[in-house]
Amino acid sequence: MTIRVVLADDQELVRSGFAMILDAQPDIEVVAEAGDGAAAVAAVRRHAPEVALLDIRMPGTDGIEACRAITRDTDCRAVMLTTFDADEYVYEALHAGASGFLLKDVRRDDLVHAVRVVAAGDSLLAPSVARRLVEQYTAGGPARPDPRLDALTARERETLLLLARGRSNAEIAAELVVSEHTVKTHVGNVLAKLGLRGRIQAVICAYESGLVTPGTPPPGGGRGRA
Repeated sequence: MTIRVVLADDQELVRSGFAMILDAQPDIEVVAEAGDGAAAVAAVRRHAPEVALLDIRMPGTDGIEACRAITRDTDCRAVMLTTFDADEYVYEALHAGASGFLLKDVRRDDLVHAVRVVAAGDSLLAPSVARRLVEQYTAGGPARPDPRLDALTARERETLLLLARGRSNAEIAAELVVSEHTVKTHVGNVLAKLGLRGRIQAVICAYESGLVTPGTPPPGGGRGRA
């Protein structure tokens, strides 16, 4: 399957360079380029790509707003591009629904890898990285109880707790004494019930709702099968 990509950056040379790298891959095609966020949103709606690469800082509608519109209204997954590595940009991007975050000086192979990972439905940032960001921004702030958590079963809440601790599917399976296939089912149920697009957003939800607080130990495993 060919992964279709919309690439948005207000610097033409940056767009051209990234497009050249991606178009050289046998399984990736850049279907449109855009110089601002509004054009990026329009291109995504027109071409229905799997991935949108969005510069955070663009004139008019910036990348954050474009990401929010794209992830709200389409099935396209967004990866944010920036020259700035300040954590607040990562946090804003994740809240806007981004599935990944890259600096513009990313290596060629890492750019290609990022597109493939996100197109496959995974998050580009490891859950442990997201956890450190969430801890930084939520430490000391009041939790906001999320009524959506009431829809989770006990096992799904355990799964969310372990996701928030940066556990991989294999590690969650080991701790809960279930198969990886069962874990994938639980993760999918968690995301669907909470209305989230990926593991990173689930981690943020777990911390901001107070389900997990920095320093809280993860649930114990080995208590039987789901």
